[in-house]
Amino acid sequence: MIGILGGTFDPIHFGHLRPALEIFEQLALDELRFIPSANPPHRWQPEASAEHRLAMVKLAVNDVEGFVVDDREYYRDGASYTVDTLASIREEIGSTEPLCMLIGMDAFEHFTKWHDWQGILKLTHLVISSRPGTNHVKIEDWMTDRVTDAIAELHKQPIGKLFFADVSQLDLSATFLRKQLLEGKSSLFATPVEVSEYIERNKLYVPST
Repeated sequence: MIGILGGTFDPIHFGHLRPALEIFEQLALDELRFIPSANPPHRWQPEASAEHRLAMVKLAVNDVEGFVVDDREYYRDGASYTVDTLASIREEIGSTEPLCMLIGMDAFEHFTKWHDWQGILKLTHLVISSRPGTNHVKIEDWMTDRVTDAIAELHKQPIGKLFFADVSQLDLSATFLRKQLLEGKSSLFATPVEVSEYIERNKLYVPST
């Protein structure tokens, strides 16, 4: 089974990486693809360029077995809609390979407002990560037949299930990390040392001069 984790990764940090590793191991994934969003369809845009963000993700996962970087959004024009990315992956891996998309509980709470969210469920499972004991989500009608706590079911079916995964989520965000850097503080121990050195070398997230 293939997992995917998309995001702006502006910058990538251990709050992304540790939960991803725990889910990778918990679900016995064959690989987990990190997909940096080149042009997220939000009102705001990332502070670092797509090129820098892609480079930082590559540095972060370079030596982790099973972790790979998928750069398809970097080379695609227009807004980076999740459903389009998933459709592209499906064309590559076929219709029978189980696929799961990792998202946080905060993102899942707004999932039905995503562009073509019904189409997303026709292409992948959703694996929703939360702190242990906090995945008390209201089960809505559209979710009733989709929620499962059986990992084997995710491997057996290619799409359409919802799985809530307890992970050791860190109280760390890219917003906080950018603020620290803007104040001249270090990013060490918040992100891999290779990423921290890249940020410093390229003078990212510093005041404009």
